[in-house]
Amino acid sequence: MTTEIPFPHVQAAHCESGVISSLLRHRGIPIDEPMAFGIGAGLFFGHFPFVKIDRCPLTTFRMPPGFIIGQLCRALRVKIKSERFQDQATAMAALDKALGEGIPVGLQVGVFWLPFMPPPMRFHFNAHNLVVYGRNGNDYLISDPCFEHPVLCEAAALAKARFAKGPLAPRGRMYYLPPGAAPSTPVGPAMIRGARRTSFLMIRQPIPFVGCPGIGFLARRMEQWPRRVGSMTAARYMAQVIRMLEEIGTGGSGFRFLFAAYLRTMAGCVEPAKELKILSDELTDIGDRWMEFAVVGARICKDRLQDEAAYAQAAEILRDCAVREKTAFRRLAKLPLKAIRS
Repeated sequence: MTTEIPFPHVQAAHCESGVISSLLRHRGIPIDEPMAFGIGAGLFFGHFPFVKIDRCPLTTFRMPPGFIIGQLCRALRVKIKSERFQDQATAMAALDKALGEGIPVGLQVGVFWLPFMPPPMRFHFNAHNLVVYGRNGNDYLISDPCFEHPVLCEAAALAKARFAKGPLAPRGRMYYLPPGAAPSTPVGPAMIRGARRTSFLMIRQPIPFVGCPGIGFLARRMEQWPRRVGSMTAARYMAQVIRMLEEIGTGGSGFRFLFAAYLRTMAGCVEPAKELKILSDELTDIGDRWMEFAVVGARICKDRLQDEAAYAQAAEILRDCAVREKTAFRRLAKLPLKAIRS
């Protein structure tokens, strides 16, 4: 089987928002990645010490897999079809059928089983997203937003990645926009709803380990790691946080830069534009602060900073981020937002 669908490959900051924005643009819907991420209310924070990934507490900077795609398509009222499968043969046959009909397909896969991933990025994370836009013999043509150029993936490896085991197992999940998909809701109101929902997720949650309170919760736990679990395990916990922040959270900012770009885009079609631009600048500054935390955390992981004072230094940066984010999202929640054009 040989088929190749003309598809605009674009490197993105985040896989899920990058994939869905590319699929929408393929259908002629002008949504860029920051818009997809913001309308989809993807910004989040949670630290769950009772959930373990690779024997480390789960720290997440985004909503669960599929949330951005579902929220974005509901907000724009764009039809999207999503399927899961019981076995590899049925899943790969469904993929080939869609490709044969000229439909590029989004897949949720496990990173560890993708042969084109560099070794440092191959770990057991099952919520990666990519687009398959063709097949050449035994190889599939892949548009992975993590890479500058399209890549190839052998059929057996892709099938294994689609059925990776463990937390967030994809179970062969595929999704695509059927022909004729078009938004029936103006973009301006959808952007307002995305901003409101993000503010709610960050400052109005009743549990202490999510949103802005969750950042402070992680700071308190982090200070105790060396005493509670020992220096080696504490360093491993820190490495897991930094990996989620750096590799999955867009270069150390935990998606703050991406959401800041969304607010600046939003200022072009929503009032009050001046206040939105000010908040965009503030989120950019907070993103820089998260990057400072990542540097301190990386030094701890590389044994350059080993004492408890280093963990206290990292925790203090987190507290500062929590306070500043709480202030910023409260201001965003109180703005009298009004769409001035679609």
